[in-house]
Amino acid sequence: MTGQDAGVIIVGGGHGGAQAAIALRQNGYAGPVTIIGREDEPPYERPPLSKEYMAGEKEFERIYIRPRAFWEEKQVELLLGRSVEAVDPAAKSVTLDDGSTRSYASLIWAAGGDPRRLPLPGGDLKGVHCVRNRADADAIMAELGDVDQVVVIGGGYIGLEAAAVLTKLGKKVVLLEALPRVLARVAGPELSAFYEAEHRAHGVDLRTNVAIEALEDANGKVSGVRLADGNVITAQMVIVGIGIIPAVEPLLAAGAKGGNGVEVDEFCRTSLPDVYAIGDCAAHANAFAGGATIRLESVQNVNDQATVAAKTICGADAQPYKATPWFWSNQYDLKLQTVGLSSGHDATVLRGDPATRSFSVIYLKDGKVIALDCVNMIKDYVQGRKLVEAGAAIPAQQLADATVPLKDLVTA
Repeated sequence: MTGQDAGVIIVGGGHGGAQAAIALRQNGYAGPVTIIGREDEPPYERPPLSKEYMAGEKEFERIYIRPRAFWEEKQVELLLGRSVEAVDPAAKSVTLDDGSTRSYASLIWAAGGDPRRLPLPGGDLKGVHCVRNRADADAIMAELGDVDQVVVIGGGYIGLEAAAVLTKLGKKVVLLEALPRVLARVAGPELSAFYEAEHRAHGVDLRTNVAIEALEDANGKVSGVRLADGNVITAQMVIVGIGIIPAVEPLLAAGAKGGNGVEVDEFCRTSLPDVYAIGDCAAHANAFAGGATIRLESVQNVNDQATVAAKTICGADAQPYKATPWFWSNQYDLKLQTVGLSSGHDATVLRGDPATRSFSVIYLKDGKVIALDCVNMIKDYVQGRKLVEAGAAIPAQQLADATVPLKDLVTA
């Protein structure tokens, strides 16, 4: 097929791929739509993998983004268990891993990223896992019966969530972070200190400023983690949560502009004609980051970008992407909700008392509110969004007064 009847090919069967297909149909696109996904499963939610699914609290069928029958009803072809190895922008075609080719009128790249592997001796041993897809979570759960102690490497959200779940399942957990504090790249010291204390209170042996030399090998299976100081931490399982590598090589090889991700404009268009990119792999200028070009790894980002790309393809009333960033993390009985981007902040305001396990951290830059981290504080999260969107300049003492609802400060 060539031209218009070639339809839209969506590379990636996660949140972004699913939302792009849904948005195309919602905005009147009647041509062929194909989702090419590396996994054998229809699109499903990723966040529950390191939370409810791994904890055994939610069956896999409950995290499908839509029931299997939905895709057939909407005439969306699911080409599963396949990956795209090359893109030919001149021919407007993609080459799959089996050597076959598919033509497109428009291409939406929603491939996300691959877990960053531990670049150390023993990093590929049996018993070393990441948490990125169902196969990862299933492999971890299948081995847990023979595991007493787990080492989690990485103090970001994935590592902390995995530590919380494994502790709940009765495992001894040691969490290692190379930086001086957990969540150092995404949150201020107040939030880091709170979560470090919470994990330790739940029995996690949490260590920061740790350098790892290698993973110990016992007959091809991991048996421990050797630190730079020579000490060895015994472990029957290691979980690595040190970020992702954007899955954009075929686009870059085809000439798309990018590096750490593929660069897109405000309508999610890459530098290649009729090729769009969304989600974790898309580097875009973000107003909430002061116009800096960044990648956002969040469900909100990929869903909103998918809608922008779909509307642009449909010729609908597409608006430039400028959605307010938001994130969440569930650990133990704590619900963290974040709105805005705290990077570049020059001051913080603590609202409430962390000892009550219900508080917010408000981030300021040049006196203006740029983000909030809200722990078990849903009202602050909902009401604080307007302060972030307005770039409100409010005195710190007013923000700190938890007896005054944030909504009362919106026009203050």
